[in-house]
Amino acid sequence: MKTNYSYLLLLLFITFLSACGRKAKTAQPISADEIKSHIAVLANDSLMGRKPFTAGETKTVAYISQQFNKLGLEPGNNGSYFQDVPMVEIKGTPSETMEISGGKSPITLYSAIDFVASTRQELDMVELKNSPLIFAGYGVVAPEYHWNDYAGLDVKGKTVIVLVNDPGFKGDTMTYYGRWTYKYEEAARQGAAGVIIVHQTKAASYPWSVVSSSFTGAKLYLQQPDKHLNRCKIEGWMTEDAAKKLLGTSGIIGDMRVLARKKDFKALQLNLNVSVTIHNKLKYSTSHNVIAMLKGTTNSGEYIIYSAHWDHLGIGKPDAKGDSIYNGAVDNADGVASLISMAKAFTEVKDKPGRSIVFLAVTGEEQGLLGSEYYASHPVYPLNKTIANLNMDALGNYGATKDIAITGKGQNDLDDYVEKYAKENNWEVVGDRNPAAGGYYRSDHFSFAKVGVPALDMNNGNISLEHRAEWGKKKQEDYTAHHYHQASDNYSADMDASGMAQIANLLFNVGYQISNEVTYPGWKKGSEFKAIRDRSLGK
Repeated sequence: MKTNYSYLLLLLFITFLSACGRKAKTAQPISADEIKSHIAVLANDSLMGRKPFTAGETKTVAYISQQFNKLGLEPGNNGSYFQDVPMVEIKGTPSETMEISGGKSPITLYSAIDFVASTRQELDMVELKNSPLIFAGYGVVAPEYHWNDYAGLDVKGKTVIVLVNDPGFKGDTMTYYGRWTYKYEEAARQGAAGVIIVHQTKAASYPWSVVSSSFTGAKLYLQQPDKHLNRCKIEGWMTEDAAKKLLGTSGIIGDMRVLARKKDFKALQLNLNVSVTIHNKLKYSTSHNVIAMLKGTTNSGEYIIYSAHWDHLGIGKPDAKGDSIYNGAVDNADGVASLISMAKAFTEVKDKPGRSIVFLAVTGEEQGLLGSEYYASHPVYPLNKTIANLNMDALGNYGATKDIAITGKGQNDLDDYVEKYAKENNWEVVGDRNPAAGGYYRSDHFSFAKVGVPALDMNNGNISLEHRAEWGKKKQEDYTAHHYHQASDNYSADMDASGMAQIANLLFNVGYQISNEVTYPGWKKGSEFKAIRDRSLGK
């Protein structure tokens, strides 16, 4: 009997050790089912695609604030859960065609098929009439890289055609000079009347269908005192085929990227003129960021901000199945669902965080990071007391993965916290799978980075825990090609949210650890944001 009893104890001990080995070493307070329950509401047709200025916004922000209130979180903006974000909606209707003259024969480009055109100028009508066309390469002025595509060029009254991405300043990793937002900003600084970006699927990292759906219809902008008259009249895109046609008419053949990457590249006058008109309907209104706060127990005057954008594209062009509501289940109902679930986890943790935790659901990301930009320029909490921003955007719907992807890996010390928890769980940490896409400049964390706050954006990798090696990668590629910014990005009951919970729990642990420290995570040497942070901290 004694021998049998000892043997039984040994078996129980081995079983205990085995269970400990299987258990994730990070806290796991956030469940996939809980996240899915919120996605089901946020991606429902009744929210009309969650576009700002619509009844869908009213329902969305009401739901988020109600969830925060139910959890007992403090209103995050001086007694209110809302931060007003003044915007203007410009519903621009471009002419059906863009006319190109000056060559041997006129060229006609067709709206949405060959080009898209929009404007920020708050006028009833804007027009390019026989505006001279110039191919300005990548449209970049980058003194630190000794690069100036506008050198010696007078573009006033003219329209520049520029390439997406950059000449390769950091190899395959896109810099901010490669983003379409930068192209528009620089062309305006140069005084151009119009700017048209050439779409190339690989360089942009998304197909033309994303451009034609995202850059048409009503668009939102933050209100500006000058009514955006400092911007180009026309901001647009054209297909690569259309660009080849125009350049070919002017005798420019071959790979336009190779041409534009030459160090001695000079902008080329195409001896062509462009004419296009946009008629506008203007609507001024106010959208809303939703903010809640859990006050810290020991250092409440310092803040960690978790963020996710609540907006999507609203109601748009019907797809092949007749669905016209762009519900954005992955982009970004799942981020907001994770944000709410994370807030719940923080309220239930036994030992409350020392620093204050802020939960920020922002508006207008799909329109150009508008809500986060507004918060960053009108912060509720001092930026030099904001320790970190941890952002969630379009978490993977294909299950948990063996690898964790950090957008812009190597930018700041927050990576090190992720590495620690990943190592404890035997997960590999990787950087951008497609660094040329410039992911670090494409979500709301970038608004915080621009003002110096260390910001982290991360997602699942593509090596599935449950399936064969290529399965996760194919799932990612399928989402980008067929569902990203399409009406098919819908909630389904069999959606696998375990990967969302994986990322949410990891970020919970990162934020919780930082909340109980006294040091400030910083930017790594070589980051373009380090000097901004150093100045804000008086270094």
